[in-house]
Amino acid sequence: MSGDTYHLGDSVTMHGGTHNTGMVKNAAPTAMDPELRSAIAALTTQLEHLRAEVSPLGAQTIDESLPALAPDAAVQPQARTRALMAIAGVAATAGALGAPIVETVNGILQLLGAQ
Repeated sequence: MSGDTYHLGDSVTMHGGTHNTGMVKNAAPTAMDPELRSAIAALTTQLEHLRAEVSPLGAQTIDESLPALAPDAAVQPQARTRALMAIAGVAATAGALGAPIVETVNGILQLLGAQ
């Protein structure tokens, strides 16, 4: 096996150039776990009701967070976690109305392994 080369993960080779920033990732998104998909669908339904009851800023935060939660969204896990944390923050300010949403968010974070 001497001389064999094995590559796992990304490999980048750059020779000169200017303004070299970032790297294009062409990996296909993985399918979302059915349990996670179901939990996110339930959360989305809960957020429709909460959105009408919170301040305009809270509603804007919900609106900005929803695209990162879409099951087929090609987002980094950190972006999805940040969106969930933002939603939990808005829900926490809604008192009893937001308590079930915070619970749902915590469940999703556990499914994602972020908690």
